[in-house]
Amino acid sequence: MTLKLRRLSNALGAEVCDIDVSKPMSESTFGEIYNAFLRHGILLFRNQDISREQHIEFSRRFGELDDHKSLPRDRHPDYPELLLVTNRPNTDGSPSESRYTGRSWHTDLSYTTTPALGSLLKCYELPEVGGDTLFANMIMAYDTLSDGMKKLIADLHGIHLSGTRRINKQDAGEARRAEVMKLNPPIAQPVVRVHPETGRKALYLGEKVKRFDGMTEEESKPLIDYLNRHATRPECVYRHQWRRHDIVIWDNRCTMHQALGDFDETQLRHMERTTVMGTPSGYVVANA
Repeated sequence: MTLKLRRLSNALGAEVCDIDVSKPMSESTFGEIYNAFLRHGILLFRNQDISREQHIEFSRRFGELDDHKSLPRDRHPDYPELLLVTNRPNTDGSPSESRYTGRSWHTDLSYTTTPALGSLLKCYELPEVGGDTLFANMIMAYDTLSDGMKKLIADLHGIHLSGTRRINKQDAGEARRAEVMKLNPPIAQPVVRVHPETGRKALYLGEKVKRFDGMTEEESKPLIDYLNRHATRPECVYRHQWRRHDIVIWDNRCTMHQALGDFDETQLRHMERTTVMGTPSGYVVANA
């Protein structure tokens, strides 16, 4: 079959039309989907009213799935392959740990030495308005830098930190800080990563990066801020307005994303994500 695609924006993204991911799929059809994934960076599948088992099964076609041991408080209690992104209160009435997940620009698992290849996020419930997700094309961001800037950043490594949202904004205390640091020590990643399948160069940064390895935060901040602003200009960004039963998959090796908190938080926003493991990258930074 010939895959029917509808582009989502000039920057990146395509909707895959007339596909039910719960149905048997030939290798040739999945091959077309995967090639579209590499070309467009983001794929959208509408109206996927499927079970959690089917979500996991489809995700496995893209590669080995993470069991989210690095995020034990956020994973589904019955399905370790699923990460909860929800503001639904816990059974004891306490606030959800993941209610603010993804509110800064980032790529998934960049703070590990096996960053994610891709992520497949399924929407179950969403507020009346708002709660969109922004995606940035990091290949476009790199390509539109000057030759001088490309030379300047060619050998830099940004130090990626986990838990910046929970630790800083919720004042979790020293015990929680120690827990996060033990599970996810600071990881230095190249600022310019080469996509292992397409060979294209992409910026690899985001708001989890506070400094470059070998430099202070004060020295690093102006350049980090510039590169993040450059990558998230409107011409590099697609804004996804969710519908129930959407599944969106994005290529973490060449995109960055941010969940927006522009909605009434008394209304439910519930999503579940599988994470496809990528290739090893980066190194642990001592005393970061």
